[in-house]
Amino acid sequence: MSNASFLQIHPETPQQRKILEAVEILRNGGVIIYPTDTIYGLGCDIHNARAVERVCLIKGIKPDKANLSFICSDLTHISDYAKIDTPTYKVMKKALPGPFTFVLDASSRVPKYAGTKKTVGIRVPDNKIALQLVKELGNPILSTSVRDDDEVLEYSTDPELIYEKYKNLVDAVIDGGPGKNMASTVVDVTNNFEVLREGSGDIEQFL
Repeated sequence: MSNASFLQIHPETPQQRKILEAVEILRNGGVIIYPTDTIYGLGCDIHNARAVERVCLIKGIKPDKANLSFICSDLTHISDYAKIDTPTYKVMKKALPGPFTFVLDASSRVPKYAGTKKTVGIRVPDNKIALQLVKELGNPILSTSVRDDDEVLEYSTDPELIYEKYKNLVDAVIDGGPGKNMASTVVDVTNNFEVLREGSGDIEQFL
């Protein structure tokens, strides 16, 4: 496999041409690393089984054990992939876009290979590049965080260092500026908004 593309995309005014280049890679079953409002993510098209397998392979995890999130551009299509009641929807609408992953009961439309779990993590990151990618792709991106092997830093934040490490494993790395070193807050909606992982967001202010 040749080296991945290194796409420098402006975080505030993403260049459409480069967004479409990344989306084309996703459509063709590629795996990309891209910025979110928290840390950098490793993602692919949720409907491409082989790409999902590759994401899991890169992370060293089994698809049925993986905690993979769906990156969505808004809440319009959320009922396609998750079962959601009105009170939950209202909280999510207030909190998103933002640094949260909401764990919901999965609907029957969640692709089986995207994990055989009964739940699904939904993310709508407050990041223009990520949102634009999902909009142009037309469906969610299956995503997981890019972790660092460093003892001190849990997550890789420098796109150039991420590229050096992953250039032979993925098809593109998007440089959207430095990432943060704190992941999203994971909230289990199925269990009365229980916080499973403290992260960048404070869910209390939206309850």
